[in-house]
Amino acid sequence: MPDSSPTAALLKTPLHSLHVVLGAKMVPFAGYDMPVSYPAGILAEHRQCREAAVLFDVSHMGQLRLRGADAAAALETLVPVDVVGLGEGRQRYALFTDDAGGILDDLMVTRRADHLFLVVNAGCKVADIAHLKATIANRCAIEPMPDHALLALQGPAAAAVVARLAPTLARLTFMTGAAATIAGIDCFATRSGYTGEDGFEISVAAGDAEALARALLAEPEVKPAGLGARDTLRLEAGLCLHGHDIDTTTTPVEAALTWAIQKVRRPGGERAGGYPGAATIERQLGEGAARKRVGLVGLERAPVREGAAIVDDGGASIGRVTSGTIGPSVGKPVALAYVPTPLAAPGTLLHADVRGKRQPMQVATLPFAPHRYFRG
Repeated sequence: MPDSSPTAALLKTPLHSLHVVLGAKMVPFAGYDMPVSYPAGILAEHRQCREAAVLFDVSHMGQLRLRGADAAAALETLVPVDVVGLGEGRQRYALFTDDAGGILDDLMVTRRADHLFLVVNAGCKVADIAHLKATIANRCAIEPMPDHALLALQGPAAAAVVARLAPTLARLTFMTGAAATIAGIDCFATRSGYTGEDGFEISVAAGDAEALARALLAEPEVKPAGLGARDTLRLEAGLCLHGHDIDTTTTPVEAALTWAIQKVRRPGGERAGGYPGAATIERQLGEGAARKRVGLVGLERAPVREGAAIVDDGGASIGRVTSGTIGPSVGKPVALAYVPTPLAAPGTLLHADVRGKRQPMQVATLPFAPHRYFRG
């Protein structure tokens, strides 16, 4: 997960000093000095999330509000998803698209009583805010929230922890949110995350972030986790990482994200089209795309990393791996890759070129590790 981009002074999240106290190994990521792991190590942090609970600092992500009666309709001009129909307290996954149908960023949108709450990727937040201001600032107020931190409590024990500290939040179901007080600290939480496990993402004033983190870490089930475990967890869950598995060269159809485009925004729907790249995306919804993002499981022990070519029987490159690791929970090499659609069916045998050696891999149904979201 480290970001090799050099030189500029790194930003620090409100939890930076706590990471140092906890012995984190810090690395540059999206312009921030971020914890990649703690002394227990990535493998232990991964297992802690699958078995109990971990706390991630995701304050590098961008948080913002869109305020005004026209905010939802305005946002729909930039994303192919149903925002207008989103009920209060409900959350939805969305995609900013460009004129070619490529993915500028993926984001989470939650409707609150008097605004939309957006969380965007750290590496895209400056561009996303500029995009919003250039396109819909005449229709709604765009309010970045640099004075807020974001914490992610993830794992099967997360709900029990939250039930002790903020009982009302434990009644939330997957992809819903509410304001609450946790350990005496005002915050806004959604029951969501990036690990495939049950959990909560908690937005809190920057000045309260360390006190909240310490309160959560004081609970017996919770340990800190860094970017390394976050990456292995999300990959086992089959979730895309922007800039790797999705970007402006991939469309939602190619990326197998068509589940995010509701019927009302599809051809024939009440509010079809009207967003950048709609013609391309609607054509692919009808006809299919030439390639597709798939999951691959290695049939040998060696990991297959990002950038590896997927080759046919003659050794010709037909695709590439966009994320890859040894899945700690599944015990096998796992990867996400783009391959020609005729080769995307589960069970198809393909090969990855790993340092000149052809390694057999099989197309697998995603996710690699089962999702355990709480749907009520």
